[in-house]
Amino acid sequence: MEAYATALTYAIPGFVLMVIIEAIAAKIMGQTVNRAMDTISSLSSGMTNTLKNLLGLSVVLVTYGWMESRFGIFEIQSTGWLFFIAFIGTDFASYWSHRFNHSINIFWNRHIVHHSSEEYNLSCALRQEISAIVGIYFFLYIPLAIIGIPQEIILVTAPIHLFAQFWYHTRLIGKMGFLEKILMTPSHHRVHHAINDIYIDKNFSAIFILWDKWFGTFQEELEEETPVYGTLKPANTWNPVLINYQHAWQILKDAWRTNNWLDKIRIWFMPTGWRPKDVQEKYPIIIEGVHTRSKYNSNASDYLKGWSWFQLIFHNLLMYFLLTQFGKLDVIDIMWYSIFLFVSVFSYTTLMDRHIFAIPAEIIKSIIGVWIIYQIGTWYNLEDFFSGGTILITMYLGISLSLTFYFIVFEKIRNEKDISITI
Repeated sequence: MEAYATALTYAIPGFVLMVIIEAIAAKIMGQTVNRAMDTISSLSSGMTNTLKNLLGLSVVLVTYGWMESRFGIFEIQSTGWLFFIAFIGTDFASYWSHRFNHSINIFWNRHIVHHSSEEYNLSCALRQEISAIVGIYFFLYIPLAIIGIPQEIILVTAPIHLFAQFWYHTRLIGKMGFLEKILMTPSHHRVHHAINDIYIDKNFSAIFILWDKWFGTFQEELEEETPVYGTLKPANTWNPVLINYQHAWQILKDAWRTNNWLDKIRIWFMPTGWRPKDVQEKYPIIIEGVHTRSKYNSNASDYLKGWSWFQLIFHNLLMYFLLTQFGKLDVIDIMWYSIFLFVSVFSYTTLMDRHIFAIPAEIIKSIIGVWIIYQIGTWYNLEDFFSGGTILITMYLGISLSLTFYFIVFEKIRNEKDISITI
């Protein structure tokens, strides 16, 4: 896990730099690809995913090393061939795991957060899940285990394969000629993220678009059909923690409400979006036309947007400090640090929604922060890097709590009064 933390200290600045470059390029090209709150929500989602991984909150039912030791039949000597085959095999497994996530009700909950943005940009590539706790797709790697690809090769190939999927989450790159026939390109992946009828559940590939063409799930981006992004049932929140569990909550409610005992069980494993007939009739979900629906907007003031940007930057710096100190902290320290950041993200993204629950969330965050400082005496030895670090964190906690009350209690009430006067 320490190696993972070290790798992120290099990867995260690279991702952030690319997001900034895309924003500048969009400005120069006269295009709008980012909305402040949406981008903050996306980057905050990436933070929660990183924290989940750092905490080791994933249960692996069967490890690749175990499969390779039991099923390995062949032995390839060439290191070059090992990496090549491992990359192809990983991409094949990625296609099918991705397709399964889109095809089965409960599995969709593992992936929905990645599709929840109503924009399409590099920041939405970082909308990654925290709900997929159990690894269930180990069987897709059995062919690689039979071939005898060592676990060490997979451990190197997997992150490279994952990071290689970042660049094509953009609207600024058009079609790429011959590469469209071989690779997953921005055009192909725009189709995948779109909710237009013709684009739904298409282009599942990660790197090589050939899988979609071979297995019948390919769809070209059409000039006459501009992609509309998001999910058929909009998330309608900036809070990435809530988005991660919205679909599972809907399934749970439907399972509770249906009178058919068989439906209470099979709803979890039916095709994505399936609902019991009696529930559908009594509690219909109205899906607006994708071309006429309005994007979610919490009507935040410029002051709240500015404060939200500060919160994102500040907490990313705190997380980066955690990554640099990961090998020096014990498990309990890492756990409480991560819990603090989790609650912080929940709090400020709830505030972005202008929801009253931001206040108790912020109070809980402040209590955790003060408790950590009281127990340790400092903010995880931040003074070793600059004096007054703990005082700065303490001041931040007080200011953050005060501004949360201001934005929820005073600014929201004032805005509602202005609206009522206008009406």
